[in-house]
Amino acid sequence: MASRKFRVHIENARNKGELFQVTRERWDAACVRHRALARRLEASIGWDGDGLEEALKEAEIVIGVPARRERLADRAPRLRWIHATSAGVDAFLPLDWLPPGVAFTNNVGAHGVKAGQFMGMAYHLLNSRMPEIIANQRKRHWEQLFSPNIRGKVALIIGLGDLGQGAARAARQIGLKVIGVSRSGKKVAAADAVHKTAALDRLLPQADYVVMAIPLTPETRHLLSAERLGLMKRSAGVINISRGPVVDNAALARKLRSGELAGAVLDVLDAEPLPPDSPLWDTPNLIITPHISCDDGEHYVDISLDLWFGNLARFLNGRPLANRVDPRRGY
Repeated sequence: MASRKFRVHIENARNKGELFQVTRERWDAACVRHRALARRLEASIGWDGDGLEEALKEAEIVIGVPARRERLADRAPRLRWIHATSAGVDAFLPLDWLPPGVAFTNNVGAHGVKAGQFMGMAYHLLNSRMPEIIANQRKRHWEQLFSPNIRGKVALIIGLGDLGQGAARAARQIGLKVIGVSRSGKKVAAADAVHKTAALDRLLPQADYVVMAIPLTPETRHLLSAERLGLMKRSAGVINISRGPVVDNAALARKLRSGELAGAVLDVLDAEPLPPDSPLWDTPNLIITPHISCDDGEHYVDISLDLWFGNLARFLNGRPLANRVDPRRGY
């Protein structure tokens, strides 16, 4: 165990785009950064299943979840660990395809810095009434829309993982009061207070910004429902950087059209790409960004592989893996 090499297979999907692809060049660069650990590996790199079956016969570790997952225990008899190169794993649920005893980890930790930078922008966009200002520009309509000082306003951040803590740090940096909501209610450094999810209805009327940063599970689908949107102040805004279906987007659009909410920034939608005929495109006071809030556009793979190599050190030393997905929770 101390000296033998481990077989790792890296599976890429061409349709995910170059930003997310672990090319040979990027893999070799990561191996240089983690030279001692890389000496313990023999790696193969595949694309869209090409060469996958042969690689699985010997692979003990797979980076990237194969598109074809049935009978994985038979096809990969030596497999011990699969790593998803995304933080969200809702696309792979339920995990009934995962062979018994095989660890499944996600990419939590690769997104928080960029998420915080995006959130700093999003808070200011809503506070400065930028959705209305942009709409007026398109209509060639001059109207002075003044905005208040953002300091002292309340950000209610639902979900306090990597994304949520990035959102919380950004909020604190610009003087917002931060209230967190999580399953455990455990305190985090960047939040002034943290509550369990059961307190959500009581907290929503206090919020100036409601930030969705939770994984998508059966329990979180439409967590921000029409009823809960109705609990928010008319001057409040919604920001979603997690998964589209955690918000009832049809209800959100109705609230924005009627003026019952001041604005929203949605980086994630129910369907991606958003269909051209979606009414969300023309919803007033809504800014749509195409799922780009949390991924470093220059170094995403480098950041991801550095995190993975950190986990590899745990694996080789027989320590529990970080970011291990709990099949019962779905994240």
